[in-house]
Amino acid sequence: MTARLRDLRLRMLALMIAIPTAVGSVAVLMMWYPTSAYAQSAPVGLGTAANFAVLAGSTVTNTGDTVVGQDLGVHPGTAVTGFPPGEVLGEIHEADAVAQQAKTDLTTAYNDAAGRTPFTALDVELGGETLGPGVYRITAAQLTGQLTLDLQEDPDAVFIFQIDSTLITASNSSVIFINGASPCNVYWKVGSSATLGTGTDFLGNIMASESVTMNTGATLEGRALAQTGAVTLDTNTITEPECAPDAPPTSDGPTSDGPTTDGPTTDGPTTDGPTTDGPTTDGPTTDGPTTDGPTTDGPTTDGPTTDGPTTDGPSTDGPTTDRPTGDDSTSNGPTLKAKTSSDDFMSWVGLPITGSGAWVTILTAGLALIAAGGLLAFLAWRRARQS
Repeated sequence: MTARLRDLRLRMLALMIAIPTAVGSVAVLMMWYPTSAYAQSAPVGLGTAANFAVLAGSTVTNTGDTVVGQDLGVHPGTAVTGFPPGEVLGEIHEADAVAQQAKTDLTTAYNDAAGRTPFTALDVELGGETLGPGVYRITAAQLTGQLTLDLQEDPDAVFIFQIDSTLITASNSSVIFINGASPCNVYWKVGSSATLGTGTDFLGNIMASESVTMNTGATLEGRALAQTGAVTLDTNTITEPECAPDAPPTSDGPTSDGPTTDGPTTDGPTTDGPTTDGPTTDGPTTDGPTTDGPTTDGPTTDGPTTDGPTTDGPSTDGPTTDRPTGDDSTSNGPTLKAKTSSDDFMSWVGLPITGSGAWVTILTAGLALIAAGGLLAFLAWRRARQS
């Protein structure tokens, strides 16, 4: 009996050791070999820099009929030249507090994008590649031809490119989307300078440590943001990136509007009112069954004691009286306006956003479970020796 009890006890200890060790090992493996679901990154928070299509550290210079779709700013530099003939659809901020705050937020966003893990290493040449959402690391990026970004039908897909030095595109190169489109969730962290070649069609937020140069005719759906150096433009078009829209609203006031018969087709200055209401005008052919309640207006009751001050009349017919049948379209709309993606754009780009907190927790838990398994194994070994 004693031997059987000891054998049962050892088996239970072995089970207690195996479970936490296995769980801990799985957690550690998940840390080093994450699945695509766990590798999905959150957007990089641009803060107030999201209001700028062009933001520079030293100068902004332009040649030709460039169009800048958002604000343009510079800080700590003060020089902005070439506008006109260039056009800024937003505001120009030259070394003011707004530009300073945007530069601070840009630095935070740059550091956030630079620190995202895990990442996939890519070759220098991006032309001809088709990439899914994720974080990509490149020593120096060159784009010749077309780069395809596959959103995989995910409107929240995020692409982060961590480029150690330069980003250079050849003439007439392009970046395109398939299976969706969300340029505001594409981020190019450039370790030195970015140069878009003549006629390049580019997408995303360029965050360069030094400078951004857009050669003649290059277009950008995104932002050209330079931390320390200049942004140089030449007959370019920079448009605000369109984010994935919010889900459509479930209702926009249809439950309050009635059958749309009230208003100009019923009571009003043409029939009821203190000057016309009476047995000679307001009879069974106007008031009564078409608008007012069936127990009030009629040939015997319509008069100064019922119709008039309480319901009909030029000053009361509308939103204050005919509530059960609704009102016209001008009174409901503003209070039930559906929220659009632009209304809450700044709510999701708040700073900071980090990308590694969950992995730290998983790794810590896994190591703790492995340590617990080791401790139980040691205790079991000691107990076995003593018995």
